[in-house]
Amino acid sequence: MEFVTISSGDLTARIATFGAELWSLTDRTGREYMTDADPAFWTGHAPILFPIVGGLNGDRYRLDGQDYTLPRHGFARHSAFEVVEQEEGAVRLRLRDSEGTRKVYPFAFVLDLVFRIDGAALHVAAEVSNPGDTPMPFSLGYHPAFAWPLPGGAPKAEHTIAFEQAEPQPVRRIDPATGLVLPEPVPTLVEGHLYRPDAAHFVEDAVIWDRLSSRALTFGAPGGGQLAVAFPDMPMLGIWQKPGANYLCIEPWQGHADPLGYSGDFRAKPGMLSLAPGASRRFRMDVTVLTAD
Repeated sequence: MEFVTISSGDLTARIATFGAELWSLTDRTGREYMTDADPAFWTGHAPILFPIVGGLNGDRYRLDGQDYTLPRHGFARHSAFEVVEQEEGAVRLRLRDSEGTRKVYPFAFVLDLVFRIDGAALHVAAEVSNPGDTPMPFSLGYHPAFAWPLPGGAPKAEHTIAFEQAEPQPVRRIDPATGLVLPEPVPTLVEGHLYRPDAAHFVEDAVIWDRLSSRALTFGAPGGGQLAVAFPDMPMLGIWQKPGANYLCIEPWQGHADPLGYSGDFRAKPGMLSLAPGASRRFRMDVTVLTAD
């Protein structure tokens, strides 16, 4: 595994070129804000989800009368990215379509992941471009696994997620047998702006906000570590962990898994975007370390 490291002095990020995956985020004292990747639970760190988020019905989709196969969350997380620009505090990694990707996703594309550190903030931007001559359907998501508990000494039970706005709307859940989104929403676990994550919430996979009002939140505990996470370009959110693990995934999404039983065309799948020939789309996520004292 090859890594690139960027730093501001206040914050240091280590990024794997395979999958353009953020593996480590540490402050100036060396405290780690990312998952411990305990193999007893999950060895992922922060995969990039492209060109789909979540799973497909039978891992297959139908596009313009033809059938294709894609694994859960797509292929970007299992692809080698090229470092195309690098300086002390920033790096740009790139994935282009290939013969292999076109067999499962018949589109030309360029996917850039740009990581930049400014003080105690990590700025991430996923830039999707369509160099082809047909509209390109796609979804994209972030999947960062933050330490839970965060550095600072507060126990898990004191950690909360404070949303930017009140989130009274119902949430969606996953069918454990298929990994697809159940048709009926369920009442939210958010009280006003505040959500108190608990391992029991994730026994049946992620909690999904598909009608999210907020585009920012704060994760952490009073008097302990806190992270501000902003995702201005992402209208959906998943929160997940393997119950009992020492991480919490806070996942801004554009798109989600197929609805249970979905058999429609790929372009009509809920949450899909269509990118015109020659066009680009940018999706930002900012993670700011507020305190661990």
